[in-house]
Amino acid sequence: MKTGVSSYCFEKLRRGGSYTLFDAIAYVKETGFDTIEFTEFPKNGDLGPQDFARKIRDACNAAGLSVANYAVGADFLYGSGGDIKRETARVKESVDIAAILGAPGLRHDSGWGFKDTALGRNYRDAIRIMAPAIREVSEYAAAAGIRTMCENHGTFMQDSYRMEELVLAVNHPNFGLLVDIGNFMCADEPSLHALPTVMPYAFHIHAKDFLWKPGREPKPDNSWFSTRAGNHLRGTILGHGEVSVAQCLEYIRKSGYDQTISLEFEGSEEPLEAIRRGYEFIKTFC
Repeated sequence: MKTGVSSYCFEKLRRGGSYTLFDAIAYVKETGFDTIEFTEFPKNGDLGPQDFARKIRDACNAAGLSVANYAVGADFLYGSGGDIKRETARVKESVDIAAILGAPGLRHDSGWGFKDTALGRNYRDAIRIMAPAIREVSEYAAAAGIRTMCENHGTFMQDSYRMEELVLAVNHPNFGLLVDIGNFMCADEPSLHALPTVMPYAFHIHAKDFLWKPGREPKPDNSWFSTRAGNHLRGTILGHGEVSVAQCLEYIRKSGYDQTISLEFEGSEEPLEAIRRGYEFIKTFC
């Protein structure tokens, strides 16, 4: 397996204004990762997204890093003003960006739940609406040799059984899952319970960890957020939290998965040190 890292790990530094994605590329190479994945690119002045993608691709090539994945937001229920055709076309443009980067995969979101009962009531209603559009995107991406996937992301489409039902409804060999071993906790599902259900569909893996507190206790501060059931989570350095990371990574390895495992850190600790420690943890399994 390859060791990777998401550019999202550097988001806190980037928002500070003094750290760029090009700085991140240099640090990723220096730390020892094999590959990097990027989240949706921020606006870069007058430079269009395709031109910026070419600059990022060239920087990765110069550093000797491959691009593992490109991850973008999407909402096939309410995105693009509720126009699913427009949202589908918009996500297809992200496929074009992934192709410029040379990424083998594109992760896009599915949906974040219903705002009222006009469209539907539960996740099965949502899958019925979303699946045809997601399949259309995947068919478009297949022509470019790019696999598409959704992540267990957001407390609506997050449980392992919901993600499996989405894959089965899309029913296309080019569509699978980005499995984030930490995100199941957002839906109060133990990661080790979820993995046997989702691993047959895994195209990409995120290694993430969370601190956890029961909902009966007060939330310590605003760096914590609530799970679906009202418990409290906060991102942390890989291996420092409540996710059974070592056991999860061992299960993933034994399952036969041989693609990239990407670190995703979203904690309060200093990011560069957290990324370095996360790399050292992942490296023992890859």
